[in-house]
Amino acid sequence: MTAPKQRYRRALAIPAGMALATALAFLPDVTASAAGNAPAATAGGTALSYVINVSPGHGVSARVQKAIARAGGSVVVSYDRIGVIVVHSSDPDFAEEIRKVHGVDSAGATRNAPLPAQSTTDMGTPKVLTAEEVADAQAAGGQDPLEPLQWDLPAIKADKAHEKTLGSRDVTVAVIDTGVDDTHPDIAPNFDRDASADCVSGKADTTDGAWRPSASESPHGTHVAGEIAAAKNGVGVTGVAPGVRVAGIKVGNPDGYFYTEAVVCGFMWAAEHHVDVTNNSYYTDPWYFNCKNDPDQRALLDAVARASRYAEKKGAVNVAAAGNEAYDLASDSITDPVSPNDGTPSDRVIDPHECYDIPTQLPGVVTVAATGAKGLKSSFSNYGLGVIDIAAPGGDSTAYQKPEPPATSGLILGPLPGGKWGYMAGTSMATPHVAGVAALIKSTHPHAPAALVKALLYAEADATPCTDPYDIDGDGKADAVCEGPKNRNGFYGWGTADALAAVTK
Repeated sequence: MTAPKQRYRRALAIPAGMALATALAFLPDVTASAAGNAPAATAGGTALSYVINVSPGHGVSARVQKAIARAGGSVVVSYDRIGVIVVHSSDPDFAEEIRKVHGVDSAGATRNAPLPAQSTTDMGTPKVLTAEEVADAQAAGGQDPLEPLQWDLPAIKADKAHEKTLGSRDVTVAVIDTGVDDTHPDIAPNFDRDASADCVSGKADTTDGAWRPSASESPHGTHVAGEIAAAKNGVGVTGVAPGVRVAGIKVGNPDGYFYTEAVVCGFMWAAEHHVDVTNNSYYTDPWYFNCKNDPDQRALLDAVARASRYAEKKGAVNVAAAGNEAYDLASDSITDPVSPNDGTPSDRVIDPHECYDIPTQLPGVVTVAATGAKGLKSSFSNYGLGVIDIAAPGGDSTAYQKPEPPATSGLILGPLPGGKWGYMAGTSMATPHVAGVAALIKSTHPHAPAALVKALLYAEADATPCTDPYDIDGDGKADAVCEGPKNRNGFYGWGTADALAAVTK
């Protein structure tokens, strides 16, 4: 079975009868044979954004500053604590020249498209609940009227966890995404404005409401935020951790791209504002996999790794989506047909041991696979022994995994901008379930460092054995092969996230 190709791990709606594939984390990559696709080579003198990586902690040295200006660049922002500098330049030779400068560890273009990006990405249209569906759910009763449709909550025992605690308001989860509508009635009660910002340019904008998506932008971040912390307030849906706070850090630009400078800014903003958990349901554009043997991609890999590592050192547990292409990330080779997604993509055969989806494959990041209503790996979810850390509900086609009544859809229900609710699916949706469980662990163990929260997340997961054979569409042929024991395998990692254990152990 071939999974639909998407360029991110963002929440995407799945057409009826097709495998659902939505998430924001993707794996950009290139092999030696594909290195010629480097962004700078196709720039043609248009203004691009670059990251320059230097030794951290010393600021931009006079030598590097002069070299940047001499090469035709202008500094947008410098993250001295991690040694990452964001620069704009219209000189197509900028990266090559700046790499020659003493003190520069790596440098590369973050995009192919000029500033601002000119191409548009379709993130999918969620299935919006009709007024009749909302009324039917309300008639069924319950504190939050749409909760009976959320099969995903009992799948991780979140409904039982809520009988113990809803989580602590001292815990904040940052949704690094397309923006969050903090005016939504399910999100407003738990929204943390102080920890929210717009990082699209690579430099944080704290103008009131800058973190919100416009009417033409993706609802992805709002849906994710609600899955994590939709308030238990008699309205709409219930989040996995409805008592914690949620922040919006907008890193997706109006065209749907998540460029390196924005992602670095997102992690740094979260780190400096004492966020406890970050949710990353995307991959860093424009490469699904970033390869170490390509100078541009190596620089992007280095910059995002420095930022995510810094956020963890400051106490954040970074949780990211594994992706929706049904790739075996532990295999010897993968054909990536979508990179660079803001230029001219080609079929690149990459080595997933040398080329990485970022941030999900970075050291220390919790990599999340998706499951459907039957508890099986979602048809679209990436997998791989030693790569997947944990699994959680991300939805699947109802034709493959149908939920028990009163739930009617195999997708995940959550808030949409403008006070609406709708269904989405993907590893993008699985990730906020894990982020919510991590927030409950932090609520239970308020002094636990990030490493301990992750250890508890894995130790408390429900061990889930391999699905063997895995024939999700029932055609008599295996659609994927799972390897490993029940407590550490390629489909489910350490197991399925367990919210009840998070608040009782």
